[in-house]
Amino acid sequence: MTPTTLGEAALAGILAGYAIAIPVGAIAALLITLGAQHGARTAAGGALGAATVDGVYATVAVVAGAAVAPLIALIEEPLRWISVAVLVVLAIMIALPGLRRARTPATPPPGDADARLAAPAPAPGTTTRTRRTPALRLFLTVGGLTLVNPVTVVYFAALVGSSTLAADAGWGARAVFVLAAFAASLSWQLLLTTAGALVGRALTGPVGARVTALLGGALILVLAVRAALGA
Repeated sequence: MTPTTLGEAALAGILAGYAIAIPVGAIAALLITLGAQHGARTAAGGALGAATVDGVYATVAVVAGAAVAPLIALIEEPLRWISVAVLVVLAIMIALPGLRRARTPATPPPGDADARLAAPAPAPGTTTRTRRTPALRLFLTVGGLTLVNPVTVVYFAALVGSSTLAADAGWGARAVFVLAAFAASLSWQLLLTTAGALVGRALTGPVGARVTALLGGALILVLAVRAALGA
């Protein structure tokens, strides 16, 4: 029985969102690593990026239906290799801090120390620049990687084409389906970044940060190899 009420459409959207978000893959590994490296609040930008693309693909699916799947199949192979390339670059970028040797600050000459102590304090309202990755950059990075993953849109197109929603479902039911799928996907992605942040909090210090970077980069590289082999 195909859902025709808003409640049935919402339930179908929640199930669809979790079904595409929960399977462990490159996005899940990336979000956990980002949570460990940057904390839950900053990594939430990446979670929002993945969920937003899932929502966009769900919109395409309910609007275009099963007609989308054959079109995506034509470019599935190029998208797969683009995804592999992006994963390799991300793996290198994530693992790179773990490959660098920790710098031990040299003891400054007495004159330099005195000069620093005499330097005026920063004016109120000014902040010191940090090297933390902004949430917007993570939003674009994770969203872009999700965007070149053809599995998502093919899945949603097949889902709609297989009577998850009635062919004559109204726009209200379709909108509820999309919003429910987006909310389900976002809740799972945020769970991943939070879990990663807890791991990162446990692995405090230079050694823990290096281990997190190396393990995260290695895992994403393995997933890139699997994608290249079509596994």
